Amino acid sequence: MNSTSDLKLENDFSLVQGGPLFQLFVRSCLSTSGLGWLRRRIIFFVLLTWVPLLLLSALSGQALSGGIHIPFLYDLETHVRFLMALPLLLVTELVVHRKLKPLIVQFVERGIITEESRPLFDACIVSAQRLRNSAFIEIALITLVFTFGHSLFLGRVIVNASNWYATGLSSELQVSPAGYWLVYVSLPVYQFLLIRWLFRFIIWTRFLWQVSCLNLSLVPTHPDRAGGLGFLSQSALAFIPFLLSQGALLSAMIGQRILYEGATLLIFKPEIAAIVVFILLLVLGPLCVFTPLLAKTKREGLLTYGALASHYVREFDNKWLQGKATQDEVLLGSSDIQSLADLNNSIEVIRTMQVFPFGKQTVLQAAVVALLPLLPLLLTLISLEDLLKRLIGVLL
Repeated sequence: MNSTSDLKLENDFSLVQGGPLFQLFVRSCLSTSGLGWLRRRIIFFVLLTWVPLLLLSALSGQALSGGIHIPFLYDLETHVRFLMALPLLLVTELVVHRKLKPLIVQFVERGIITEESRPLFDACIVSAQRLRNSAFIEIALITLVFTFGHSLFLGRVIVNASNWYATGLSSELQVSPAGYWLVYVSLPVYQFLLIRWLFRFIIWTRFLWQVSCLNLSLVPTHPDRAGGLGFLSQSALAFIPFLLSQGALLSAMIGQRILYEGATLLIFKPEIAAIVVFILLLVLGPLCVFTPLLAKTKREGLLTYGALASHYVREFDNKWLQGKATQDEVLLGSSDIQSLADLNNSIEVIRTMQVFPFGKQTVLQAAVVALLPLLPLLLTLISLEDLLKRLIGVLL
């Protein structure tokens, strides 16, 4: 088998390039086979989810006032959900498609997948693609959206509603035409796209777990201090639009409650922490399946190189400290000293080897991205002038 055919499956790997909805997008000219025409898809979903809400609420006189507490144009959560969060979910598809594929190829190019494990590695890719393309799964997700997702939304409607999509008491709730579109079209579309991403995280985790069970060739002295798997930390960058999407929606939901319910930012600290930790687990959690393997590689590396070091330093001691070196050998400039230093460096690399294929910096970067959309909410606690003064004071 030549090198071109060897890499065929790795080059075909994609979490998003398949499934009934993807095929429908391709046939309806909303996407190319390579996930092109992203702008078309964003415009299509905005026209489907947000524009009808604007038109219907305007026709009902509830776009700006209409004697209700929250008119449509003042509904921050709705605008962020359908004009920012949803488009960012679509952007995530393209970014993940382009960035994860080269990472999968690295398993082969770096020799982590041995020749004996290659057929099993290919089987892992085929299994992930089969699950990604499942029509049954997408039908199940749609069913879940119109059952649990619908109930979840109705449970959030306040007892004495007064907004553009519903008015009246919960027992006699009157849903506006825009509200019906929201409940039966806009929200289900967003919820489906979101829950499909959650399913894709399951596929990604399952694929990596299957790969971690193979006979991988990891090197404990690899300079990335992750046995050679350090390249996987770059997968977190692929999910930056997803982090921004959920961070922006969280910020809008909290901001709306601050504006219209008199809440304060500080009371949402537990919710912010819980949601940020959850989305970080979605992005970085799949990589943790390699933790047992990396821990084993570290233990075995310390034992193996420890035995080698014991043998070497004993020989070094006998030769240079016990006077067994020949007369024509001098310690100054001897390669034995450099070899001893190199051996010490190798053991130090193993000793500081991580049991996760990512470091603290990756976690910090992902957390900052997730929290970035929440920064405007700080203005509810402190004036912009004071905030700028404190920032300048920190920088200077």
